Amino acid sequence: MQTISSARRSTRSGVELNIAPLIDMVFILLIFFLVTTSFVKETGVEVNRPTAATAVSQSKATILIGIDATDRIFFDNREVDVRAVRANVERALAENPEGAVVVVADRSSTTGMAIEAMDGARLAGAANVSLAARLPEGAAP
Repeated sequence: MQTISSARRSTRSGVELNIAPLIDMVFILLIFFLVTTSFVKETGVEVNRPTAATAVSQSKATILIGIDATDRIFFDNREVDVRAVRANVERALAENPEGAVVVVADRSSTTGMAIEAMDGARLAGAANVSLAARLPEGAAP
């Protein structure tokens, strides 16, 4: 004769754990985080930025224009002519109308080239154009 506890043990042995929904959920979370992550954009050139005691961090800097020490202009990791800055910024603003333009100029570059790049960005319709600088050593942000 079979007891009640032995009958319960015999029905539990056939239980399986299905992990397919868990794997699906992990992939959905992975896709969600990849889509919502904002990637850091670079100018395509290494510059030595000048220091400024009044430098502030800008969180919406999505359009970066780089100017190296020899006055070459870089946009999206490629070298562009100063006359092409306006067209490139217009195209970038079409993709992101709220984007702010930041000119990242080397401290050895000429002021004229930075002004021309900023002027091209303003002519393209950018409302917020600024020049990048870094805080001096030991200054509080």
